[in-house]
Amino acid sequence: MLDISGLCVSYGESRIINDLNMRIGENEIVAIVGRNGMGKTTLMKSLVGMHPSSAGSIRLGGQDLAPLQSYQRVRAGIGFVPQGRMIFSTMTVRENIETGLSASGEKRIPEHLYELFPVLRDMRSRRGGNLSGGQQQQLAIARALAGKPKVLLLDEPTEGIQPSIIHELARTLRRIRDEHGLSIIVSEQVLSFVLDVADRVLVMEKGALVHEAERAAIDEQVIAGFLSV
Repeated sequence: MLDISGLCVSYGESRIINDLNMRIGENEIVAIVGRNGMGKTTLMKSLVGMHPSSAGSIRLGGQDLAPLQSYQRVRAGIGFVPQGRMIFSTMTVRENIETGLSASGEKRIPEHLYELFPVLRDMRSRRGGNLSGGQQQQLAIARALAGKPKVLLLDEPTEGIQPSIIHELARTLRRIRDEHGLSIIVSEQVLSFVLDVADRVLVMEKGALVHEAERAAIDEQVIAGFLSV
């Protein structure tokens, strides 16, 4: 579904991502883990076009996204939930979701989004800024899904969310994969969430992927070792 080859990303003279290769299969949830400052957010922003790459290709279903602007990548099938969610706090829940419809050409919010997130139906007239952290994360995911993406990117989705809600978030992401046929990439540091949601885990250090494990072969202690300071 998504094939990344030789990707390089820099900030000024500093190379953050260096010759990265990664392939994401159809209907697969991949978690990219690593400590702060290892390049996870830079990778996510590069994939969605918020930060330009200096070399390499990003192919979605055979289409090279590297030359495209962010809005063009969204229309091509990339959905993005940024770190901190970045919902529109003064707009209602319904209005927030409607901003995602432009990528799909739909005029009305699909009913299945409210089925995935019933709380958003109940709060659709409430301002986004008045929602809890967990509810805002659901809103940000619903907004991304409104564009009918093929690949959904989530950057640190558990940040600022109560532990009791994290398991429910993992369950919802698995449901999205199964019911809507999406591939999902999650950048994350909370190991319990990663073990709950991921089909495959990739570890990033200093802009490079240094470890990979399929779900059945994940060694929790090995992954925890990469995350320890």
